[in-house]
Amino acid sequence: MATDEATAPIKGWFTGRLPEGWFTGAPEIVRDREEIAVLGTLPEPDFEGSETEKAALIEGLIGRFREETRERRIEIAKEAERRFGQKVSWGVVCGDTTVMFTTLSVPVMTRLRQQERQVLDTLVAAGVARSRSDALAWCVRLVGKNTDTWLSELRDALQHVDRVRSAGPDVNS
Repeated sequence: MATDEATAPIKGWFTGRLPEGWFTGAPEIVRDREEIAVLGTLPEPDFEGSETEKAALIEGLIGRFREETRERRIEIAKEAERRFGQKVSWGVVCGDTTVMFTTLSVPVMTRLRQQERQVLDTLVAAGVARSRSDALAWCVRLVGKNTDTWLSELRDALQHVDRVRSAGPDVNS
């Protein structure tokens, strides 16, 4: 994860580059080693009806936004990829719904002992996942979902470490 300081120029660039009216405010920018994710918030519809109808309405709004902005998003992404040297993915938030349109799927190598492989194989055998790779991704999503607060605190602590490091003496001089 990139620090706020490292992401600030990218966030500023996207905020200035995106057409007005796309999102209710500045987009959230999430950056790692491979990808820059641009996540914008769409206006939540003023709707009085059942939750099922509201969910369908939000799904329709997101789908319309995705189709109507596709060409422009591709153009902006290509420009950003040249400028920042990373792939760009897009997503939106509307109400309680978050949808990522395009994201990278990056292979990650890991070494697992037999007991850990058995966990993945059980998920595959039960039909929860199609492969060990899919099972591992499922496990990571589950951990991320159930430890969101802890991971957020850990990311904040890492940002603090980065700030303290950058304020320290320059040992290369």
